[in-house]
Amino acid sequence: MVLAWGVAAAAMAAIFYVSHQPRVPLPRAPGADKLAHATAYAVLAGCWYASLRVTWPWRSPRETAWGAAAAAALYGATDEWHQSFVPNRLPSWGDWVADALGALGFALIVVLGVRLRARRGRRGPPASAAARRRG
Repeated sequence: MVLAWGVAAAAMAAIFYVSHQPRVPLPRAPGADKLAHATAYAVLAGCWYASLRVTWPWRSPRETAWGAAAAAALYGATDEWHQSFVPNRLPSWGDWVADALGALGFALIVVLGVRLRARRGRRGPPASAAARRRG
């Protein structure tokens, strides 16, 4: 449990460190900055998810995924607020939206994965091509 929460804390610390830098080299490609935000917060949601699954194993993966996404999005909001105190940095609604979308994207992948596994479980595993030919 300590390791899982340590990874989540390390991810938050890394985001805080980057946000605390007065100048961060921005990607040149259009939209690359927002993609970087979304990716970072999808990873953070994944770290939160792993931590919450270890802490509350009786919760469903869906509940845990949505909770992890909410926590990551909330952290994104506090991170944007934190940037208002850093010289040469400004908070941005667009950055926070990218953060939240990345976190929600992670949760959506988990929920869709749970649904897919449940469907396969009802039908059984897919038959191999050789078994279909024999039978």
